[in-house]
Amino acid sequence: MTPVRIGLLGLGTVGGGTLELLARNGDEIARRAGRPLQVTHAAVRNPDRPRGAHAAHVERLTDPFELVHHPDIDIVAELIGGLEPARELVLAAIGAGKHVVTANKALIAHHGNEIFDAARRAGVAVGFEAAVAGGIPIIKTLREGLAGNRIDGLAGIINGTANYILTQMRDAGLDFATALADAQRLGYAEADPSFDIDGVDAAHKLAILASIAFGMPLCFDQVQVHGIRNLSAVDVDYAGQLGYRLKLLGIARRSPAGVQLRVHPTLLPQRHLLAQVDGVINAVLVDSDALGQSLYYGAGAGAGPTASAVVADLVDIARALTIDPEHRVPYLAFHHDHLQALPVLPDDAVESAFYLRLTALDQPGVLADVTRILGDLGISIEAILQKEPAPGASHVAVILLTHTVRERALRDAIARIEALPSIDGSVVSLHLDHLEH
Repeated sequence: MTPVRIGLLGLGTVGGGTLELLARNGDEIARRAGRPLQVTHAAVRNPDRPRGAHAAHVERLTDPFELVHHPDIDIVAELIGGLEPARELVLAAIGAGKHVVTANKALIAHHGNEIFDAARRAGVAVGFEAAVAGGIPIIKTLREGLAGNRIDGLAGIINGTANYILTQMRDAGLDFATALADAQRLGYAEADPSFDIDGVDAAHKLAILASIAFGMPLCFDQVQVHGIRNLSAVDVDYAGQLGYRLKLLGIARRSPAGVQLRVHPTLLPQRHLLAQVDGVINAVLVDSDALGQSLYYGAGAGAGPTASAVVADLVDIARALTIDPEHRVPYLAFHHDHLQALPVLPDDAVESAFYLRLTALDQPGVLADVTRILGDLGISIEAILQKEPAPGASHVAVILLTHTVRERALRDAIARIEALPSIDGSVVSLHLDHLEH
């Protein structure tokens, strides 16, 4: 049977992993797809660089636009990352009648609405399973496996770099800078780690997951994003003493008032399944009405896991090449003319429990002043931890856990507490969530 011909934009870590997986499991993949899948072309910057035995029969092109317009390619796999020229190349491939597979979460989060609309008009398919959580088939799960459910929310550890850093801060007692340097040494973090540690990468993925879960257009620009760059080792330690672990979570929830879309460091009870996810592993917890809570766990990055998701999309497209495009699974799970532009709640309207750490003068009445401010604003306290002052020190660390409160009220309380003459410096606040139904 005639092979499905694939052109790779990029032959780096993911491209090489995809090529290797197709070669290693080619017979099995052909049985699943109904046709062989063959990489015939690859666009690379340096065509003379050694690429391994599997690349020996792949024609290498230096002009990626030549690849996307090549008449002998059926599917273009965009594996170069970034917004440009990836967006231009993907739209050019769609315009040339090519099906597209991409692992590019930033591209989908920022330009997915435009790309999906172009693909619908051209009658081609776009696969992007590899854009979220590496090899975990979370997009297929939300779009297909849970198609009979109403999804009320999801929460995920969807950035392995940040999760590794937080794990090292907890288990090895490292400060943030040392843990980041360790992640960079091991290749888990880039030389410029901003997207990972500032929460942007997780926000890209959350925007995609929320759109599929709730049937709304992609709206990355409305995700509230707070990273881990300013986390202190003492807060990781205090969280542990109180029975919690700190994780960078992407959280999407819907309510009658609107949708919450937020990425931030969050205290989770140590017993919670997500709190047990350590290192570079990803996990997504989904709340749905029929199934209840379900957890999807696995490697979130790397050549093998990401290639696994890329090849799964290639197989899906190969299976569907003779089917009317309108009969395929919709990109965001809901048919495009039934997507709803749900309101996204601003930070001030979000309700959450919180961890607060303040540095207070070690004298009578200070804690009473703090609790009075919280009480005046209707904020109740779940737990208080007061540390003994160091010998000769005049100030002491006080940690408070609140019950659920509107974030606007908490900000007002923090401003009032910081204005007390007995409080030194800023109050540290972190979200706390039990992730219950």
